[in-house]
Amino acid sequence: MRNPFLIGEKIYLRALEQGDATIFLPWVNDFDVIRNLVMHRPMSLEGEEAFIARVNEDKNVVVLAIVLKKDDRVIGNTALHAIHPRNHHAGFGIMIGDKREWNKGHGTEATRLIVRYGFETLNLNRIWLQVYEDNARAVRSYEKVGFRVEGKLREHLYRDGRFWDVLNMGILRKEWRSAEEAPPHGSAVGPARPRAAKRGRG
Repeated sequence: MRNPFLIGEKIYLRALEQGDATIFLPWVNDFDVIRNLVMHRPMSLEGEEAFIARVNEDKNVVVLAIVLKKDDRVIGNTALHAIHPRNHHAGFGIMIGDKREWNKGHGTEATRLIVRYGFETLNLNRIWLQVYEDNARAVRSYEKVGFRVEGKLREHLYRDGRFWDVLNMGILRKEWRSAEEAPPHGSAVGPARPRAAKRGRG
């Protein structure tokens, strides 16, 4: 592992580096990847480098690269954004850009890691996100971590020639703590705790 910040079972999260721009660039110009992100314009290498520089300086954003432990390969990024120190809440975003790593649970593991960081280190009380109504895979992943649907923005998104609803989801620290302390089904032992050492654009 290289410069790990939050360590899970199969992945770890680390700070973004300028060299990551060349990895992210093909993903943020790939329609399949950005279809469920708040992105619809082409991105240049200079723009991606500026994005990394900007978020690394922004005190209200934490964006981390998602890296496979087995080969140190970057596969995406995840973020807490719009961090509000007074009201103790933040938004969440994630992008698994490497399509070879889709449907392998990496997004759920990355979400668990950064949600734990938000509650235990940043002292957040609520983490929220928005997800498009037709992105059932993402909704299931968020529900596994403990997010709940809190409402929806009706016909808030225009895509593919029609309007779609956007779901608002959130998780409170007390809900997350109860889920973390509850033993797995059929077991008296609690879940393993990962070690700590917008997409991220959402």
